[in-house]
Amino acid sequence: MTPQETFASIAKSGLPLQAKLDAFELEFDANLAPPAAVEALHRSVNELIASGAQNRALKAGDSAPEFTLPDAHGNPVSSKALLAKGPLVVTFYRGAWCPFCNFDLTALEEARSEIEARGASLVAISQQTAANSRKSQRQNGLGFPILGDHGGEIAARFGVRWTLPDYLREVQKALGADLTQFNGEDSWTLPMPARYVIGQDDTIAYAEVNADYTKRPEPSAIFPLLEQLRKGVEWR
Repeated sequence: MTPQETFASIAKSGLPLQAKLDAFELEFDANLAPPAAVEALHRSVNELIASGAQNRALKAGDSAPEFTLPDAHGNPVSSKALLAKGPLVVTFYRGAWCPFCNFDLTALEEARSEIEARGASLVAISQQTAANSRKSQRQNGLGFPILGDHGGEIAARFGVRWTLPDYLREVQKALGADLTQFNGEDSWTLPMPARYVIGQDDTIAYAEVNADYTKRPEPSAIFPLLEQLRKGVEWR
């Protein structure tokens, strides 16, 4: 099967999010990518973990940066305006080319009604171009916006942006994920997968950052916290 067919098959499986990611990784490593590419991808993850990058990202208790970013249609979206209505759930999204990220987005879409029922808004932030964000929204059936973070300025302010080493850039190109084309600029940076819940006082109430792009928490993990925030219960 092609990567797209494998993704579609696993997406229909009804498995929990992490089980879907594990199933896709197993198939990708064994059958969908050249061994040298698989080795380089694993090497880059191990190096990023060893660098301690995820430990330097913003954490629960930190103040979240304020941002105004364009959605996929060019309309400005303000974190301040969203927080005036309730808590804000932010996910950092690597791009349309990443099946692991797309599984994450579809899981969040499935949970969106539960998130919104608890008074929160949901947005994704990505360095990819607006056209690619429209593609991601369409293919994943999203009812929440993907905001454009050109060059990763907001990702950097959250402490989740990192620079791909040269050997990984060549692998990305060989796998059809040339970031200079997907992101419309040549910084060769990406956000680490990250999910944040920001309270109305701008304080981060939940932070999940992982240098391993194949590991993502279930969206339901944030439901109890959103309940606390809605009721005004102390979450710390």
